[in-house]
Amino acid sequence: MKKTLVFFLASMLPVVLAREPSRPLPAGDPYPRNAHLDVLHYRFQLTLNDENDQISGEATVEVRFRAASVSEFELDLVDRGADGKGMTVESVTSEEKAIPFVHQNDRLRLQLPVPAQPEQKRAFRIAYRGIPEDGLIISANQHGDRTFFGDNWPNRARHWLPTVDHPADKATCEFVVIAPNHYQVIANGAKVQETDLPALTRRTHWKESVSIPTKVMVIGVARFAVQQVGEVNGKPVQSWVYPQDREAGFHDYALALPILRFMEQRIGPYAYEKLANVQSKTRYGGMENASNIFYDEKTVTGKRDSEDLLAHEIAHQWFGDSASELDWHHVWLSEGFATYLTQVYREATYGRERLVQGMTEARSKVLAYYQNTPDAPIVDTTVTDLNQLLNPNSYQKGAWVLHMLRHAVGEESFWKGIRGYYQQYRDGNALTADFQRVMEEASGKDLAFFFQQWLFRAGQPVLEGTWQYDTAGKKLLVRLKQIPRNGFLFRFPLEIGVYNAAGKRVKTTTLEVDQTEHTFRIPLANAPDAVKLDPDTWLLIQGALTRK
Repeated sequence: MKKTLVFFLASMLPVVLAREPSRPLPAGDPYPRNAHLDVLHYRFQLTLNDENDQISGEATVEVRFRAASVSEFELDLVDRGADGKGMTVESVTSEEKAIPFVHQNDRLRLQLPVPAQPEQKRAFRIAYRGIPEDGLIISANQHGDRTFFGDNWPNRARHWLPTVDHPADKATCEFVVIAPNHYQVIANGAKVQETDLPALTRRTHWKESVSIPTKVMVIGVARFAVQQVGEVNGKPVQSWVYPQDREAGFHDYALALPILRFMEQRIGPYAYEKLANVQSKTRYGGMENASNIFYDEKTVTGKRDSEDLLAHEIAHQWFGDSASELDWHHVWLSEGFATYLTQVYREATYGRERLVQGMTEARSKVLAYYQNTPDAPIVDTTVTDLNQLLNPNSYQKGAWVLHMLRHAVGEESFWKGIRGYYQQYRDGNALTADFQRVMEEASGKDLAFFFQQWLFRAGQPVLEGTWQYDTAGKKLLVRLKQIPRNGFLFRFPLEIGVYNAAGKRVKTTTLEVDQTEHTFRIPLANAPDAVKLDPDTWLLIQGALTRK
């Protein structure tokens, strides 16, 4: 996701782990848990109209019970408020029998007349209606045309869909949308059917056969111009744009084809049935909905100036959608990965100078953020407003962690680890410790201190230093002082670049920094003109060397 607009937060509910039934959520995650339930599949039938913003829904939720004597469970669904917005549940049935329920405080509690047994599977049908306050954005687009766009991140699916609204519980899904026939419908997965109905309406059915989190289960309903851009390993790549923006949108979104090809070659197979890039009303710059990415409508310009945005959201199809964070506080596993893979794509497409430019800009954002939030690490379990996690720590500093890790373990081990991490957690969930373990296995190195200092501690190394040349001894003297923070010192290898009067680098030396103060004596035949820290842009540091 690219964060550009205003964010909102809803309340949170029971947790269910689809892939790892015995694994609890970390203590820092505030989501109430229901470890006895696993949602397998959602089927949402939604009826939309042009007369008002009310939707009619019928959700079929297929679950598996994990324990004996489960007598009730809860789903997230915002109930109707004093302003008339929210959902009203009309009935709940299972096996053609009515199921008692209580719908209050944005929770839908289903009460089972006969307790469930371990591994028992059941389907529950929920009929409901209402006006979504959020989650499903019903509004006019920039051309004045009425549109409907799902926009669920982080936990706003509950405003229009009864779900376990947390990324730890992934499920397959399908959307059956009945709407006026002047609309087209895009959703997750592959299109199953499209049928014209009486009263100038149309029924469109999409089905996603790969388990995904609710944050990326969406529909888009609007007037669209649609282009089949091409295929990558048999997976169609499509552009869906407003008819008025047809030429510009098709031109801009065609970049998705080489980006998808690059990501698949670098990381591994693309998980979903298609990739649709959709002009939309998302409140974000881009939203990585699985197999159909939504971009803010104003990003279509015809100038192809959103290439980085496309790369970021397409990278999320691997990290965020397929390999998802188990706990919201580890969202850097989504955003940091997508941010860094965008830079890697720039490097492969335009050369290393574009990577250096991007990482330099990212470093500036990290340092600026640190000035206002000096106590915040990347994995910050004190955060309760999930939208506060959309910050330079999760994005740019997360990208820097991957960049430094790449340098620390080497090119071959790094990409072996990235591919292995995706392969192991594809369609599942992971925490930072899981990624650390995979990278240690790939590299054969103990990375415990690296992960601890860069991800679980705030800030970055702050250095003060001087250099001078010892003519008699033919040595370069470099004196460094690390400013400790709360008594903690970072440990890291620091590269020093030595330059002659022509600006040519004549020597690169790696120094191990692990104390408050260091004096390094580096053999050097001739006096240098300049000495620079981190000449190849591999380290997230603050500071510079001055000539003494």
